[in-house]
Amino acid sequence: MESSPEIARTQDKASARDAPSEPLLKLSVGDTRVTLLGTAHVSRASVEKVRELLREPGVYSAVAVELCQSRYQALMEPDALAKLDLFAVIREKRAHMVAANLALSAYQQRLAEQIGVEPGAEQREAIDQARRLGLPILLIDREIGVTLRRAARNMGWFKRLNLFVGLLAGLLSRDQVTEDDIEALKQGDVLETAFSEFAENRQDLFEPLINERDRFMAARLREEIGQHDYGQVLAVIGAGHTKGVARELTGQVRSPAELIAELSLVPPVGALWRALPWLVVAVILGLFVRGFTQGADVGWDVIVDWVLINGGLSALGAALAGAHPLTVIGAFCAAPLTSLNPTIGAGMVAAAIELFLRRPRVADFRRLRDEVACWSGWWRNRVARILLVFVFSTIGSALGTYIAGFHLAARLFG
Repeated sequence: MESSPEIARTQDKASARDAPSEPLLKLSVGDTRVTLLGTAHVSRASVEKVRELLREPGVYSAVAVELCQSRYQALMEPDALAKLDLFAVIREKRAHMVAANLALSAYQQRLAEQIGVEPGAEQREAIDQARRLGLPILLIDREIGVTLRRAARNMGWFKRLNLFVGLLAGLLSRDQVTEDDIEALKQGDVLETAFSEFAENRQDLFEPLINERDRFMAARLREEIGQHDYGQVLAVIGAGHTKGVARELTGQVRSPAELIAELSLVPPVGALWRALPWLVVAVILGLFVRGFTQGADVGWDVIVDWVLINGGLSALGAALAGAHPLTVIGAFCAAPLTSLNPTIGAGMVAAAIELFLRRPRVADFRRLRDEVACWSGWWRNRVARILLVFVFSTIGSALGTYIAGFHLAARLFG
C-alpha cells in the first residue's frame, strides 16, 4: 500500500495554501484498489481532474461521491423542493431541518455568485461521467439531517440556539464570502465551513462534521466493496477528508454495518430535558390551583392572565410573520392549550392553519431558494412564510409560557 501524504487541515492557513489542491491517494482494501481524489469544492481544477480520471472507460468499476441521498437529490434535482410535503414537515417537527438545508443552499449560492464556480460541481461531474461510462454511483456520505442533529447534541443548549439563529441569519445575509472561507473550502469541507461560521466554538462541530464522517465514508466504502467486489473504485471526496478516510480504511476492524448503524444514531435527549416540559406544565397547573384556593375570582383572573400573555405573544409572533388573520386568531387560541401539552406546539397549529388558508403554489417552491436570500422574500414566498409562522408563533408561545409563569407566581406569592 502506498503511504498517504500529510494533508493540512484548515487550522493552519499557510500550510493549507501550500498543500496540493487535488491530492490523490491510492490504497488497497482487500482485493479492491481504491483511489481517493481530494477535491476543492470551489475549484475548476477539481472538476477538470475528475474529468481527466474518468475520461477512459474500463479503468474504474464504480465511482463514490461525498453525498448522501438528500444532498444527491438536491444537487441533481433542483426542482425537488416542489415535491416537498410541507404539512408532513410541520407535523414531524422538521421545519428547522428545512431551514438548515436552505441555509446551506443560500451559502452555496453566495459562493457561486462571488467566485463563479458552483460548489459541488466536481461531485456533479463525477456523477455525469459515471453515468456516461455506465458505472455504479456510490453515495457514501452520512445523511445531512443526522449529521446536523448529532452536531446539535454535541453542543450546549445556548450554543445550539445560537447556531439555529445564525443559520437563519445566514439565509438572509448578502455579505461577501471572505477570503479565509474560500481558502478553508479549498482544503476543507463545505458543511464544516458553512455551518461553523455561525457557531461560537468550531471544535463543537469538528467531531460530527469531520471525524465522524471520515469514519462513516470509510465504512460505506468497505461495505460497498464487500458486497460487490469492485476491482477499482474512484472516491471523489473533499480534500480535508482524504487523510482521515485513508486512515480509517486501513485501520477499521469493526464490521462496516455496525459502524454505520452506530454513526447513524442520534443521541437521545437527556432525562432532565425530557422531563422539563412536563415540570413546567405541573408548575403552571399548580399556580392555577393556588389561584382558585384564594378565591374563584382570583382563579379566573389567573386563567385570563395566562390566556392573554401566552396567546397574545404567540399571536404576535404569527402576525409578525405576516400570517392570515385567521391564523393569528388560531395561534392566540391554541397557545394557552398547547403550552400545557408538550406533545404539540402552538407553532404546529398556526403553521397548519396558514398552510390550509394559503396553500403554496408550485412557483413558490421553485423560487424558494432565491427569494429567501432577502428579507422581503420570506414574507412574499408562501413556503417561507409558513416556516416563519411556525418559528415566530413557537417562540412567542415559549416566551409567553415563562413570562406568564413568572407573572402569575409574583401575583400569587408576592
